Amino acid sequence: MYRILILTFLTFIFSSNDHLMAQGPNPVSEDLVTPFEKDGNYTATYDEAISHYKKLEVAFNSSIQVNEFGMTDSGNPLHEIIVTKDGVFNPELNKRNGKAIIFINNAIHPGEPCGVDASMMLARDLRKKRNNLLDHAVVVIVPIYNISGHLNRGSFSRANQKGPQAYGFRGNAQNLDLNRDFIKGDTENARSFNKLYTKWSPDIFIDNHTSNGADYPYVMTLIPTQKDKMEPTLSSYMQEKMLPELFLKMKDKGYEMTPYVYARTTPDEGISGFLDLPRYSSGYANLHNSISFMPETHMLKPFKDRVMSTYHFMRAMLEHVAENHAEIIESRKKAIYNTKNKAQFDLSWEVDMDAVSTVMFKGYDAKYKPSDISGLDRLYYDHNAPYEKEIPFYNTYKPNLSVKKPAAYIIPRAYKHIVDRMVANGVQVNPLEKDEIKEVEIYKIIDYQSPKQPYEGHYLHSKVEVSKSIENIKYYKGDFMIMTNQKMNNYIVQTIEPQGPDSWFAWNFFDGILMQKEHFSPYVFEDLAADFLKSNPDVRKDLERQKASDPEFAKNAYAQLNFVYERSPHFEPTFMRYPIGRLIGI
Repeated sequence: MYRILILTFLTFIFSSNDHLMAQGPNPVSEDLVTPFEKDGNYTATYDEAISHYKKLEVAFNSSIQVNEFGMTDSGNPLHEIIVTKDGVFNPELNKRNGKAIIFINNAIHPGEPCGVDASMMLARDLRKKRNNLLDHAVVVIVPIYNISGHLNRGSFSRANQKGPQAYGFRGNAQNLDLNRDFIKGDTENARSFNKLYTKWSPDIFIDNHTSNGADYPYVMTLIPTQKDKMEPTLSSYMQEKMLPELFLKMKDKGYEMTPYVYARTTPDEGISGFLDLPRYSSGYANLHNSISFMPETHMLKPFKDRVMSTYHFMRAMLEHVAENHAEIIESRKKAIYNTKNKAQFDLSWEVDMDAVSTVMFKGYDAKYKPSDISGLDRLYYDHNAPYEKEIPFYNTYKPNLSVKKPAAYIIPRAYKHIVDRMVANGVQVNPLEKDEIKEVEIYKIIDYQSPKQPYEGHYLHSKVEVSKSIENIKYYKGDFMIMTNQKMNNYIVQTIEPQGPDSWFAWNFFDGILMQKEHFSPYVFEDLAADFLKSNPDVRKDLERQKASDPEFAKNAYAQLNFVYERSPHFEPTFMRYPIGRLIGI
């Protein structure tokens, strides 16, 4: 009885004092206390998390909505939690009302569950009285993204991590890393997520993680989208206004941050900005012109501290958005306009080693001592030797490959599985209404490299080289034309251009063109080749030059026949020909 009276009194106090509430999460009633709040080394199970949000929906039925949105590979649906102040749950209506959209994703790596528990508390606390954080914002939460990994619960897969007592596994039911699947979409999770993200088209994206790597005092580190990949208006806003304020707010809240410790060897020798390609969550979000972040709590800090720093980071973001929503929305509108109208797109980048700056960093001296296992030197960080000093920060990337967009791309309907993924990401597609021949620019794949071992279920191609030609290609009714005057131009170009590191070609969607389907029998083709060379003296000259310059070739009769075959009309034109045409003019 006394406990109930005390809880009731505390509820009244915290509901009436927004300053006190801002210091941390405080439950509305005992029924809405999260499992984490009962045990600071415990993270909620899937059933506990979904049950919590359903309780919130009942408690705050006019401002929290729990929806099932698409399927995941676990057989359980992806959930969409919408938290508002005015009970408006429609994305377009919220945008018309000037609301900024903040999208939060959790447990993409279920062994890093800080966001699961922090978001459960945040959704509850946002609906307390006298809270202005949702006056100009809507929060959308994916409570658990990798559900099958979250259900695969254990205590040993994160050998380098301190708590919680049990947690999920990094891989999903297919043993795939969902933070590499945003483009290729091998999983039901990713395909559902693409549609949900497109539905909301958020201004801010937060994907909560826990780091591996060096040891240092910070509980929270931060990966923002690589600034040099962003549209200038968003990049400038994030760098000049948002990030400085977030770092200050986190320090004031007792969780001083540093940029993600992506160390060259040890932090004191310098850290680099992370190049978040489109396969990663924040790189994917950048294709939608969202300002995006991966908060990375430190693996060796107590789980309670990791969860609380994640909670406070999300609150700090909401506080910033509350004061700056109009500028954020306007900056994004300008970025989308530029994406729709610019002619040149960067495809890949490399770190600019000459553009080094410094960052003030608190660390521990990296030292070496004999290993108990090998007897050889092993690295350790000496907590009795802390330091604070400026270290090199390599956070500037320069493009090393760019491309001029065509007026449109044409994709044969045989590749509808690609088009379906593009439509899920908001790309507008127009099927051709009749058969017709179009003059298009066509790529031929000249060279590429593939690894010996698979990467996330694919043999990811890299270092792709192409040649270009103008050809008249017959396209058919039902083939797909994609105009390049869209808000999703960056996604369109990055995925369609074969030299992009996360293109459809790189992810093996076009491997069929890399193998010949017809060939020749030498004893038959000998006569055809001889007749062809009589009619094509230039090919004969090329053949003789090749024999003169290459002794091995000169001794290889089959290689010489193949040389002629590849230049004859018998050679299949589709071999190594990229099937997507670039329509230069309309």
